[in-house]
Amino acid sequence: MANSFLLEMSGLQTPANITLGTYAEDGHTQPTLDWRNVAVASGFILVNGIMSIMLGLKLEKSLIIASIRCLVQLTIMGYILEDVFKARHPAIIMLMTCVLILLGTYETVYNKSKQTFRGMFLAVLLSTAFSTLLIGIIGSKYAMEQHPFWIPETFIPTMGMLLGNMMSGMAVALSSCLSSVGSRKEHIETYLAFGASRWEAGQSIAIEAVRLAMLPTINQMSVIGLISIPGMMTGQILGGAPVMNAVRYQQIIMFLISASTALGVLSAVVACIRVMIDNRHRLRPERIVNGKASIFRDIRDLIVATWKLFVYVICCCGKRNKKNQQERRGSYQEGVEEDTDHEDVRQPLLNN
Repeated sequence: MANSFLLEMSGLQTPANITLGTYAEDGHTQPTLDWRNVAVASGFILVNGIMSIMLGLKLEKSLIIASIRCLVQLTIMGYILEDVFKARHPAIIMLMTCVLILLGTYETVYNKSKQTFRGMFLAVLLSTAFSTLLIGIIGSKYAMEQHPFWIPETFIPTMGMLLGNMMSGMAVALSSCLSSVGSRKEHIETYLAFGASRWEAGQSIAIEAVRLAMLPTINQMSVIGLISIPGMMTGQILGGAPVMNAVRYQQIIMFLISASTALGVLSAVVACIRVMIDNRHRLRPERIVNGKASIFRDIRDLIVATWKLFVYVICCCGKRNKKNQQERRGSYQEGVEEDTDHEDVRQPLLNN
């Protein structure tokens, strides 16, 4: 094992009873964990439960549901990732990424947002997919030097971390934007009354929403490595990766998280302002739906919108065919009239 700089400076010696297996250069030994170890760790959840009961927080039900979801979801994710890593096929990896984006969007819209608007799911989905795929692919290919970029051991965990941070930021931004439309209604209408466009009137709301969404990421970057050791770095160290390599990976991930969160939040806020202030530059606070969104209502609206679009396309095609038939009839009648005129002109000559 390499000598430690701190040991040389302090003159201390490594205790003789410490095994070198964990820090051996030829490999990193880790114990094999089973469900018994998970059960021991789950006992610490009782601390939260006792505090909730003693203080009357009424969080026991939420705590139990969250713990069960954590166990079930991570177990299913583990089995799926094992198979995805074995397959190592780009189509399967991108399908897995799309599923993560879809689930992240669902969590943001239907579980984290207390106020919604019509079309919010589609706006959040497109914003999330665009920002995470763009930043994730560029970061994996050029910053992490993964060739190809879709190597599952790196790409899928990276996308998961980008989505996890973006979900919180996007929920904060949309909540701030929708609440500001209600609380600053007179301010926005004054701007619009004096001839401001919807983007000029909503600029202050967008700036405040993006700022609030970016503050947690900025604070996390400020204290990382000084007070807290982040999860990815800890996982790589526990997995046997060199410490400095784990540090550089974490630095890259933090910069990717910052960029993807900013891009995704900005896209979602622009879509929100576009809905709240229509193309005629009128404020539409009635479009805000208080309370959590309902996936069944959105599915119903999607079916209705699809049916209206289908009917519109059929009507347009029918009108176009009818117009073409009328044009053909008109051109045929004009041709017949021209032939009749020519015959009338030639008739005197024939009589002579």
